[in-house]
Amino acid sequence: MTDDFRISAVIPAYNSAAFLSKAVASVRAQTCTIDEIIIVDDGSSDDTQTIAQTLGDDVRYFYQDNAGPSAARNLGVREARGEWIAFLDADDQWTPAKTERQLEALRRHPQLMLIAADMAEVTPQGDILVDSVQTHHGHRDEFEPLNGAPIANALRRLTQANFIPTGTVLARKEILLDRGLFDTEIRYGEDLLLWSKIAMTHPIACLGWVGMLRCKHGDNATGDTLPLLKDLTKVMSHLRDCGAAELQKQGVDPDQLVARTWADLGYWYFDQGDRANARSALRRSLNEHYSTRALVYAALSKLPDGLINQLRRVKQGMGSH
Repeated sequence: MTDDFRISAVIPAYNSAAFLSKAVASVRAQTCTIDEIIIVDDGSSDDTQTIAQTLGDDVRYFYQDNAGPSAARNLGVREARGEWIAFLDADDQWTPAKTERQLEALRRHPQLMLIAADMAEVTPQGDILVDSVQTHHGHRDEFEPLNGAPIANALRRLTQANFIPTGTVLARKEILLDRGLFDTEIRYGEDLLLWSKIAMTHPIACLGWVGMLRCKHGDNATGDTLPLLKDLTKVMSHLRDCGAAELQKQGVDPDQLVARTWADLGYWYFDQGDRANARSALRRSLNEHYSTRALVYAALSKLPDGLINQLRRVKQGMGSH
């Protein structure tokens, strides 16, 4: 226990034998005490269980049939003895001062219910791919000066971009439970939904400082654009259903928010040449909120492919002059 902060690290693991020991070592290397490490094995078929059960007395191991990382995290939160939950994926690592820096911010701002941090991306060999994801996406200049202070209009910011890496989150267990934990019916964006539901009613913060190294490898590459876009329509619809008033208070039109996700799905279908699904998604968007661009694309989706290709060539030719 660190002062009045009792912290449980929750690590979902699926076929993570090659990485798990390093993840746990990074938890133990924290410059403040982590009271317990919970590993939830999500139905692994490799040696994850064998390794997890030899990692020491501070590790509590749980097994579940394969149900996805959200279900594994939810089980870990429910079983945790700490009042604060720190998430980490089994193939990632915390930087040594990550938790201490977050606790310093929590002492300055005790009203916070969640605090995250920046992350870097590395290869399995430890070579740096991206030294600051916040800088890469243009967020560092916003968060670094705050130094862990609450983010103004955090809900609005989250609807613009999910700036919270799950593996950097330190959050109160009670607020995670109160907000229903991770939605296991949503594969992409379930983290964004949970953080947003917390930000609707409570202050959150994000340090402009790297607290995690995310290991990029073939097994965790995210290239499923279509499922992501589909799930984002569900995420934003959920946010509208449970937080329309707060969205409006922070300057977000809830209907326009939902319409934007359907339009993005429609544009993707259009670019893939799937005109029927493009029209369907764009109609959904226009039913939610009018957009001239969505209307134009909906009209274009009715044209023959040959004519659309001609129009593209004309546009490209005009742009080259």
